[in-house]
Amino acid sequence: MALRQIRQYGDDILTKKAKPVREFGGSLHLLLDDMWDTLREQEGLGLAAPQVGALRQVFIVELGEDTYELINPKLVEFDGVNERVEACLSIPGKQGNVERPASVKMEALDRNGDAFVIETDDEMLVTVLCHELDHLHGILFLEKATNIQDRVDLEDEEEEN
Repeated sequence: MALRQIRQYGDDILTKKAKPVREFGGSLHLLLDDMWDTLREQEGLGLAAPQVGALRQVFIVELGEDTYELINPKLVEFDGVNERVEACLSIPGKQGNVERPASVKMEALDRNGDAFVIETDDEMLVTVLCHELDHLHGILFLEKATNIQDRVDLEDEEEEN
């Protein structure tokens, strides 16, 4: 396992549509393992394969104890609207308000090619799932964001309150 370089805003790969995964096994597992190492090193919540230079429909999410690996994900249902402040490992130093669904149902495959479904109305999980899914379609949060500004660290924000 290894750390991979996170592609930064301006890199063309971030604006391209990822290709579906057709083969499950060695190279996919290596990519996923490297993505986990990279995400944890960067202390992020989610990471899509295009962000590490792999144009494949793969993303991972880690929220607390819960981890998710989604291969060839599809948003099949969504409802409601929530707005949250988002940031991105590929766009360091920026944040903005983005409207996302209040609940989602997403179908995907796991690292072995087995199908599963995530249904959730957890605001943070919905936000991260949709943010990472956008990456697979070449969409960056800046394209949907309002009130884009320099990122405020949570610790700084808490000191101000």
